[in-house]
Amino acid sequence: MKELLKQKLEILPEHPGCYLMKDRQGTVIYVGKAKRLKQRVRSYFTGSHDGKTQRLVREIVDFETIITSSDLEALVLELNLIKQYDPKYNVMLKDDKSYPYLKITAERHPKLIITRMVKKDKGKYFGPYPNAYAATETKKLLDRIYPYRKCHTLPNRVCLYYHLGQCLAPCVNEVKEETYKDMVVNITRFLNGGYKEVKKELTAKMEAAAAELEFERAKEYRDQITNIEAVMERQTVSMNDFTDRDIFGYAVDRGWMCVQVFFMRQGKLIERDVSLFPLYQEPEEELLTFIGRFYEAFDHLKPPEILLPEKIDAEIVQQLLDTNVFIPQRGKKKDLVKLAEKNAKISLKEKFQLIERQESRTIGACEELGEAMNISVPLRIEAFDNSHTYGADPVSAMVSFVDGKPNRKDYRKYKTKTAAKHDDYGAMREVVRRRYIRVLKENLPLPDLIVIDGGKGQMEVAREVVEDELGLSIPIAGLAKDEKHQTSQLLYGDPVEIIPLKRTSEAFYLLQRIQDEVHRFAITFHRQRRSTKSIASALDDIPGVGAKRKTQLLKHFGSVKNIRTATVETLRDAGMPQNVAESIASYFTEQVEQKE
Repeated sequence: MKELLKQKLEILPEHPGCYLMKDRQGTVIYVGKAKRLKQRVRSYFTGSHDGKTQRLVREIVDFETIITSSDLEALVLELNLIKQYDPKYNVMLKDDKSYPYLKITAERHPKLIITRMVKKDKGKYFGPYPNAYAATETKKLLDRIYPYRKCHTLPNRVCLYYHLGQCLAPCVNEVKEETYKDMVVNITRFLNGGYKEVKKELTAKMEAAAAELEFERAKEYRDQITNIEAVMERQTVSMNDFTDRDIFGYAVDRGWMCVQVFFMRQGKLIERDVSLFPLYQEPEEELLTFIGRFYEAFDHLKPPEILLPEKIDAEIVQQLLDTNVFIPQRGKKKDLVKLAEKNAKISLKEKFQLIERQESRTIGACEELGEAMNISVPLRIEAFDNSHTYGADPVSAMVSFVDGKPNRKDYRKYKTKTAAKHDDYGAMREVVRRRYIRVLKENLPLPDLIVIDGGKGQMEVAREVVEDELGLSIPIAGLAKDEKHQTSQLLYGDPVEIIPLKRTSEAFYLLQRIQDEVHRFAITFHRQRRSTKSIASALDDIPGVGAKRKTQLLKHFGSVKNIRTATVETLRDAGMPQNVAESIASYFTEQVEQKE
């Protein structure tokens, strides 16, 4: 352990607060909280840990601590710090799911819509629903029962919904606000479990209509009752209090944590959320962090009631979310929590083999590669390749892999500026210099390994730029290909040697993926340039035809060949001004005359 870390560990405070772990680039890679900072932070550097925690600790070069006055403040601060820094060891808690809600808009003439965004706009939200189909079916049912506005903007005459009895036609009729208020109350009651009363009312109306021989009207009531039964009464897991609640359960195994959230709406279990992520602190504290991010960062609608398993600090969650939080001790609520925990255990068991396989292909492959090259684990790898056609249209590309996976936001394309057309070495020297001068200027993270898609010569020019010109100490490796243009050898060292890697190893597969990706990215960029140049070259010298008009002409005519034979009138039809149309027509006419 470095001397700086030892000294900082000795003076850690006993207070609650947050800690920020940093790597050698000074990047925050993990944010955690603790009731006693001294005990928690020191635990990372003492004793034995599972593989994932060891990997985190191996990257830690420095840390910071922030003291808070309470556990609740520590939790709130942790959520804000995760949002601010987006640490890579916390990102497994990201949520990419959004659920549909039904919303009654807060307008003079309200309407019912389906939305996935919950806003503070005075509208009334109901849900979430398990999928768009469930939300759509419920809305269709309400469309038939309640005559609220269906159109987005009020027309100047009545529509079909008015004639069907499903709209009050506020476009031509004066509708009192009290009418809408009563309707909103009824819809709210219906969605909160009062649909059984509505069903009874419709049954009475159906029987009365049948007694008066109004069979068409009776059939409409019967269809509405059938729809209510089909949409609202199809579930079996339910409670009689019709309360909206979320139920949390979790399971922990071999350094991983699975959290299951059951959504119960109108007393019925409609959907569940499954999240799986590495565990770096106590499970109870990790669950508090998860709950905070689940509602605050992911915009899930907070229900009136939340049920938690034992050992979780319900008071902190209640203060954080400002809603009712309970740890049930018996009865059906207790059974629901146990059911969530049971599902979490099953999910963890089912997905463990897949997770381990993915880990071995990504971070595990990085560790294997670092061991074979005798360097630090190359978690950030940047690879370069050149592409051209017999020296024409030369381009270069750089791809970035982080933790063994493509990091596409850091990919870069380069048009060579100073290198000669046939000079591969010069092109590699130029783009490597441009890349790392920019990295230094903008204080971007440096890679742990640079991979050159080429042999000893290209490795050497890259080393001259990185080490001799810029004074950086970054390992540089080369990838040689065989006669079938497939990854063959890993070159490294000074003098350059072949690093022995088994062709069936994960490290070798990682290098193959990197080489294939940088080659694909470079050649795709090269083809784009060639295509753009060949298509646009015939139009480049025409006065008044810029990039937008080229695109407009090609979109209208489909090819340069059709543009050549176009008349002034057809060019005008394509949107060209009179003078530009005449210029284009005369330009191609002169070309034909010159050939003759």
